[in-house]
Amino acid sequence: MSTVSDRELWTCSKCGHAFVTANLWHSCGRFELDDHFRDRPTERRATFDAFADAVTSCGPVTVYAQKTRIVCQVRVRFGSAYVRRRWIDVALWLRHRENHRCLIKVDTYGPKVFMHVYRLENPADVDDGLRAHIAAAYIVGCQTG
Repeated sequence: MSTVSDRELWTCSKCGHAFVTANLWHSCGRFELDDHFRDRPTERRATFDAFADAVTSCGPVTVYAQKTRIVCQVRVRFGSAYVRRRWIDVALWLRHRENHRCLIKVDTYGPKVFMHVYRLENPADVDDGLRAHIAAAYIVGCQTG
């Protein structure tokens, strides 16, 4: 019996990004990670790098730039980062509500779909608590359960 996580991903022939559904709408384009940090303080990149290190420590993951955000994806996109001048807003898809000192809002999209948004100002904001949330979001991104 096949599971959701066994299904092959569809890859866009224009941008090369993979999706769980063929022809899924997306902001098709090729963007560079560095574009998000142009004209930003160096601490924004250091903060993002701390976040990205926490994401990649969970296992195989694709991190890529889109026009307005940076995406983290295993089978599905489970996290994203929006780089601003004074902070980075990080969104994580979790199956239940969590708390964290950097949490600024939680949007609910269904009984087990909670988008948590964290405001990170420096690398120290990527603490053990946030790492635990990232690990839980990574599991959501795997679509294994």
